[in-house]
Amino acid sequence: MHNQFHLITNLPFSGFSFSCQALRRRSKLISASFILFIFTLTTLHAQEPHVPYVTTPPGVVDKMMEMADVGPGDYVIDLGSGDGRIVIEAAKRGAVGHGVEIDPVLVNLAEENAREAGVSGKVMFLQENVFHSDFSQASVITTYMTTTLNTRLRPTLLNDLSPGARVVAHDFNMGAWKADKHLKVDDRDVYLWVVPATIKGRWYWKINGKKFNMEARQQFQEIQLKVNSEEISLRVENSVLSGKNLNFTAVNPKNGIRYSFHGVVEGIIIEGLVQIHQDKEKRIECWSATTIQ
Repeated sequence: MHNQFHLITNLPFSGFSFSCQALRRRSKLISASFILFIFTLTTLHAQEPHVPYVTTPPGVVDKMMEMADVGPGDYVIDLGSGDGRIVIEAAKRGAVGHGVEIDPVLVNLAEENAREAGVSGKVMFLQENVFHSDFSQASVITTYMTTTLNTRLRPTLLNDLSPGARVVAHDFNMGAWKADKHLKVDDRDVYLWVVPATIKGRWYWKINGKKFNMEARQQFQEIQLKVNSEEISLRVENSVLSGKNLNFTAVNPKNGIRYSFHGVVEGIIIEGLVQIHQDKEKRIECWSATTIQ
């Protein structure tokens, strides 16, 4: 190595100058080739499966279907569908759906399994990256991915899915979004979430000429409500938001009147019924609240 360096440093000046130009041209070519090489590697890596292929046991598949209450009228999308067993089981229960899988070998395997199960007319399998897929029309989403990947998907699930859509996961949760239901199946975890409607903000309504207003705070399906009747602050109990369904009770501390509200959230309107308990008198009224006064 030393001898090679010595030979280069003792080249004639003109030859050395020519060599520098050649080296610069060669350096540019090497740099361009290196950038192309890195880009190719990055592109290939982006298309690799995000998680290793591990099958979901049949008992867990059954429990996922039961927890999500999968049946006729549902459209099920399985994220990372592998050999297709979850979508195939959903189809056997009367649902329609598709799987999203990045590995083409597994896509072909799932299609063959669907044909053997006799449900190929109700399901299909797409070779896609789950982070580039549209699953806004699903009534049920199933997943067996890590908590990190589930958490990355969480904003899309909450924004794109309709309130009331169910999300069911094997083994891994959704981080800060607490599950509505969590069960164990043979030492494995199964989680269920119901996508909540958005109710945060201020709502207004009238009952028998009396004005009411409600301030709602919300984190996922967990809510805190403050309800006023005229200038009186009511005591709020048993507030629950499940999908589009909102239930809560408000009690007037001065006269003891108890209002039990049940409504369905549709955008800027909540419509439903209220049970009114006043001494021995009980009655039911229609209830409609809006975010616009």
